[in-house]
Amino acid sequence: MGRAWRWGLTLLVAGFLLWYASYYTTVVVWELRKLLAWFALPLLAVACCVATGLVVRLIRRRTGRSVGGASTNAVLVWLGGVFGLALAVGWLVYGAYLQDRAYMATAQIVTDPVPALSARSPYLVGKAQAAPHLGDVTGEIADITYLPDSDRFGTLVERRGWLAGYEVGLVQEVPLGGSGRSQERCPFDVEKADARISGWFGHNLGRKISAVQRWVRFEADDAYVTCSNGTPVVVVPLKRQTGVLVVTERPAGVALYDGRTGKLTVTTDTSAVPGPSYPLSLAARQREGTAAVGSFSDWWFERSGWDASEDGANEGNESEFTLRYGGAAAGSAGSAGSAGSAYVTPLTPQGEASSVVAVSRVPTRHQGGALAPMTVHRLDPAWSSPKALVALIKAEYRDVCCYNDDQVFEVVPTGGSTWTATVGSEQNIRYRVEGRGPVEGREATCLKAADGALIRCAYAAPGSPEDQELKRREQQKQQDEAAKGAGSGGGAPGDLKGLTDDQLAELQSRLGDEFLRRLKSG
Repeated sequence: MGRAWRWGLTLLVAGFLLWYASYYTTVVVWELRKLLAWFALPLLAVACCVATGLVVRLIRRRTGRSVGGASTNAVLVWLGGVFGLALAVGWLVYGAYLQDRAYMATAQIVTDPVPALSARSPYLVGKAQAAPHLGDVTGEIADITYLPDSDRFGTLVERRGWLAGYEVGLVQEVPLGGSGRSQERCPFDVEKADARISGWFGHNLGRKISAVQRWVRFEADDAYVTCSNGTPVVVVPLKRQTGVLVVTERPAGVALYDGRTGKLTVTTDTSAVPGPSYPLSLAARQREGTAAVGSFSDWWFERSGWDASEDGANEGNESEFTLRYGGAAAGSAGSAGSAGSAYVTPLTPQGEASSVVAVSRVPTRHQGGALAPMTVHRLDPAWSSPKALVALIKAEYRDVCCYNDDQVFEVVPTGGSTWTATVGSEQNIRYRVEGRGPVEGREATCLKAADGALIRCAYAAPGSPEDQELKRREQQKQQDEAAKGAGSGGGAPGDLKGLTDDQLAELQSRLGDEFLRRLKSG
């Protein structure tokens, strides 16, 4: 009776600890599930061989034949070990391929142009302008995220100290064109809202999330802050695991942490979330899964799929650019089931090639627990690499780039087959350069002001809006010069080639009248 009581009490205490330590049990279950997925088949193979040896040994005992039994068991155990090791190595490789294929389940590869996207201030500029606008805040910047719904950057600042949460949330406007630089600082109530991601003990936000919703986890870089009527709200997109032998991640709603009351809400209805609700890390994992677009041999020898471009202006921030759809593209994207913004990444083929040949697109908002649809747009023509584009911009627009602290920032897709690079300093974006890829053997680029007004083109693609605008300006200039010359009494008439038929007829009539007047006066 005493032994049963001790065992029962032990199990009760263990069960209570497992229930109370929801955060640690969630972490342990996640990691064990990953390990089980990789080693389930090899362990099963070893178990089968050991079980076979035990059965053989039992049969020999019952039949009275014990000669050679030990050696047979040893051989079976060795065979099981060798077979299990071979299966483990093979499954580690093939399982990774199957995992990439699982993330490719919603991918669609098309040749359609990328929907129109709105250019934004580069991430590095938003990051550089956060610190000067924090005022007397003593904390440290923990995260900076672009919020496409409001076209602003959200900055999350941690309060100093081990047992502390966040100090303030800053939402600032960093305009690509124009002079508006509005900002809003939302202070946290440090007494009621005293938790943060990776905090200590009871000040750990992950622990609070696990207490409300078990078996979900998140990436720290996916979280961001927004301000709602002066109240900071930390938004944490969540993920869950699915599968047995091939374990993958899926979205699991969001956690909303109120910075004034400390209240935590976990919900799967993300329609009212004022920012991205689909985990950026999950979108990145889907994009990495494009390596398995071909067969296993193509995946193994890296002959298929794409990589994010990692050179030139995009170094350090080369993938998952959060961009808003522009104009009619926003409506068409919304009708297709995605949101008004997307995670967009320029892609290069695997190998030594560095030209951008495709663009991936994953919506920033997605309802439900399945993977969001991913679209890979093949580009025709392909772009040069970002590094080559930076060198081209410096060569073709030497008068505006690059001197003092000016530099070329992100080269990002902006729809169709176009890309946009921003030029300026971290505190002042002055220009943007837009390109369309090689046209007739030459990279078509145009220099524009930060607000998008066309300045000039090194080479305008024939038939493009920039080409039409330049022709219209030239024609208007010729007409103005001709009219100015015709209207001056003794000046030169200007270039008559620019006159229309009506203008030329009027000029001839006035010339005849002037001849008659002078003959009569003579």
